[in-house]
Amino acid sequence: LVWVSCPWRGAAFRVVRAGVSVPGKRGELLLPLSRAIAKAGQTFPPVAVLALAVPATGFGAAPTLIALFLYGLLPIFENTVSGLRQVSPSVLDAADGMGMDAIQRLLRVELPLALPLILEGLKVATVINIGTATIGSTVAAKGLGEVIIAGLISDNTAFILQGGLIVGLMAVTRHEALGLIESASTQRIGLRPA
Repeated sequence: LVWVSCPWRGAAFRVVRAGVSVPGKRGELLLPLSRAIAKAGQTFPPVAVLALAVPATGFGAAPTLIALFLYGLLPIFENTVSGLRQVSPSVLDAADGMGMDAIQRLLRVELPLALPLILEGLKVATVINIGTATIGSTVAAKGLGEVIIAGLISDNTAFILQGGLIVGLMAVTRHEALGLIESASTQRIGLRPA
């Protein structure tokens, strides 16, 4: 159900792209609005999002995917903006001095230097979404929450523990796997020694 950190393929990259378009002189006007939109997704409880999404989309996976998308927005967006803002102005001046245009500077300098923070946002959003995905069972979405809900309905503590432990284990292993990907990618571009 959870691909990288957002439920729809490519959604995480759209959020990163939104975060990329905000920093800079032109994007400063959009930052408060963009940040408010990203924060709005995190402020609603997942159960409230499900309650609002079910009448519009019906029961099943769609309401859960909407909730996961909204919960994945903020950490990815904020880490992308923070990563791009932490790039040293002297590095940006050097890129300008080499004759890079704005797109070349973004792709060759800013994004590679911001990559560790962007990947950290993806890790946080992944862990949040794995835990949040369990509530999808309340609206008939298939997933690990079914075991927990079945345990709650039948008053079976073993089912509740089994579902909770599996979800926790999934979150930890995904976090560690993304940490390895982060280390490998930052070593590859030269931000960390091999």
